[in-house]
Amino acid sequence: MGWFAANVPAPKSELNFQSPFQLLVAVILSAQCTDKRVNMVTPALFQAYPDAKAMADASVEDILGYIKSISYPNSKAAHLSGMAKKLAEDFGGEVPSDRELLRTLPGVGLKTANVVTSIAFDNPVIAVDTHVFRVAHRTGLSDAKTPDKVSAELEKNIPAKDRATAHHWLILHGRYICTARSPKCGSCGISQWCRYFKESTSALSK
Repeated sequence: MGWFAANVPAPKSELNFQSPFQLLVAVILSAQCTDKRVNMVTPALFQAYPDAKAMADASVEDILGYIKSISYPNSKAAHLSGMAKKLAEDFGGEVPSDRELLRTLPGVGLKTANVVTSIAFDNPVIAVDTHVFRVAHRTGLSDAKTPDKVSAELEKNIPAKDRATAHHWLILHGRYICTARSPKCGSCGISQWCRYFKESTSALSK
């Protein structure tokens, strides 16, 4: 992680939000969808429903009207409605900072809870999406078979003080450098420590 600390000192989420509630909404919408698309949809959505109470008072159909261009809009509209209602009824409209409490909300699994608590509350957890999963496996940071187990391994081996930042380092590295197809190993700052790079260059030299 030393290379990232020296070369990417202040990584941040590419989702646009102004509160923990808006972050939670954006992260739910981002499942199997690009941050760019989510950021195109959320300005109007947040203007209509700036907080949990406002969204809780809306119908699923009303919410759906704002997110039709998002992947799986029907299920996500239902999740947003249920999430907002539970926040309003059980948490006074405030997003809880505790990961396990967050997971009691509709549409919130471990990855979403980790993202929100990491970004909004600086909790020492690491969310594992497809980018983090790929980077962890290629570099040799983890060989675990599921995102939850990769998350547990990363949290075990990365100091608590670095985890919130490491989450962004790994996501952005996977999104722009260690891409699923044709990874940019030639411009990768951590290739000298990467198992995938070493195995690839070794195979080419034979």
